[in-house]
Amino acid sequence: TLEANPDDLDPVNIAGLRKTAVNRLSIGVQSFFDEDLQWMNRVHTGAEALDSIRRVQDAGFENLTADLIYGFPLLSDEKWLQNIHTFAGLDIPHLSCYNLTVEEGTALSTFIRAGRQPPPSGEQGARQFRLLMNAMEEAGFLHYEISNFCREDAWSRHNTAYWREKKYLGIGPSAHSFDGQTRSWNVSNNHRYTEGILQKEPDFGLERLSANDCINERIMTGLRTMWGVDLEKIEKDFGATRLAELKRTVSPYIRNGWVEIPEGNMKLTREGKLYADRIAADLFLLE
Repeated sequence: TLEANPDDLDPVNIAGLRKTAVNRLSIGVQSFFDEDLQWMNRVHTGAEALDSIRRVQDAGFENLTADLIYGFPLLSDEKWLQNIHTFAGLDIPHLSCYNLTVEEGTALSTFIRAGRQPPPSGEQGARQFRLLMNAMEEAGFLHYEISNFCREDAWSRHNTAYWREKKYLGIGPSAHSFDGQTRSWNVSNNHRYTEGILQKEPDFGLERLSANDCINERIMTGLRTMWGVDLEKIEKDFGATRLAELKRTVSPYIRNGWVEIPEGNMKLTREGKLYADRIAADLFLLE
């Protein structure tokens, strides 16, 4: 998979990509409305986003995914539904949608502190997330992860590997790796990374996960997916005492309808997905 912005996907680049092993494109559309894209400081327009998608499809790329953002001040519910319906008409098998978050050190955070932009509205984000879930279900998509929707069997293999605790190797500056017991991350500085390779002394950090780290990560990532958390495997890997503690902690969320346990897999209900981070944090086991 190659990540690309619509303005990257001109005919020359697309023709070049067709000669490589790349067979899936992730396109950063964000919105089909020009005023939204200008507010986000994106260089492409809504029309260019549509054109880029059609170009790559005409070139033979069928396995595509697009990104859309919701929960920002310019986005009315009507515009958000129009963005979703525009996407649904493009014959793309995968969609990632993200609620706007404000990162420290960005221009947006500075504007909000100065009163030049309003802060994100939690009520708007929740409302537009509900609209998203309803619209994508009507369009026949699986809500297989909190931020991701797909046609049958079209989920992201890469991200799903993270959510389902697969091992992975990261190559290059800043890349992360996981071997089941430890996480490591390469230095982000290009020169230091290269020198470490040349000197055969790679520059990286390492974290060894405790049993609690492992179970907490499984809860956090599993709850985000349609597969949920396999409680039988929790007992097998971490013991009956840990499972009993988890069941005791989750019971209030089962009673209020935010969590369910069909066939032994602990999952968020549709309403529970609005509180995914809160629920996961409450279920974390402490040392």
